[in-house]
Amino acid sequence: MAHDLILDRQSDTIAIIRLNRTDARNALTTDMARHLTVLLDEVDADPDCRVVILAAEGAAFCAGLDLKASLAGPGAPEGAIGWMALQEVFGRLMLRINSLRQPVIAAVQGAAVGAGFGLALAGDIRIAASDARFLVGAVKVGLNAGECGISYHLPRLIGAGRAFEIMLTGRPVSAEEALSSGLVSDVVEPEALLDRALRTARAIAENAPYSIKHTKQIMWTNLEAPSLASAVELENHVQVVALLSEDFREAATAFSEKRPPRFAGR
Repeated sequence: MAHDLILDRQSDTIAIIRLNRTDARNALTTDMARHLTVLLDEVDADPDCRVVILAAEGAAFCAGLDLKASLAGPGAPEGAIGWMALQEVFGRLMLRINSLRQPVIAAVQGAAVGAGFGLALAGDIRIAASDARFLVGAVKVGLNAGECGISYHLPRLIGAGRAFEIMLTGRPVSAEEALSSGLVSDVVEPEALLDRALRTARAIAENAPYSIKHTKQIMWTNLEAPSLASAVELENHVQVVALLSEDFREAATAFSEKRPPRFAGR
């Protein structure tokens, strides 16, 4: 299990978590989903880490739930209660990605199916290789297409009408379509994927820790804001705290002195 996931401290400020079950196209087992949740807890607790990249080894990003492994052995789910427990493991994983203090960049190559699609959607930014393909999967095998947060994230990213069509048909979404619809922010050749994700991560990590953390939080919170007035009220409170921070004073001084700021997270 330890080898199925790799935590790579690219620098003090950037962590890369790689799926590394290439013989199964990085399909997820329940133990792997639990372990990934633990790794996310670990990087969240690291005060120096500012950005997380979720990547994968091999030709595929993630083929979804490893149904064969889930059905095998003494720990296989039994009945509705057992299957609900399995679903909750994956649901908690998607919630953990979303609630992570750091922004998460999903670097997607090859197939992202089912839970793999959910992993990519749970990130804050998606960058795709030109061979990336996004598929719901479940609707093709008699299951509900709404799993692993897909029915929440997908319509918010590309609009409800387009999301309905993709989820009801189960058709693959190419990297080109993902880019044109806003599902991903950039498409690059497979060999350039990690470098592109790292470039974005470094651009984020150059900013103040407070700015990074609270920009992510306020974006997600205000996607659900009941009104513009509510959104602005939250923005005002968050901004006042920032205005009183040492990092803001450092940024103002650096601007006047025509030098890069040196943020200390205070």
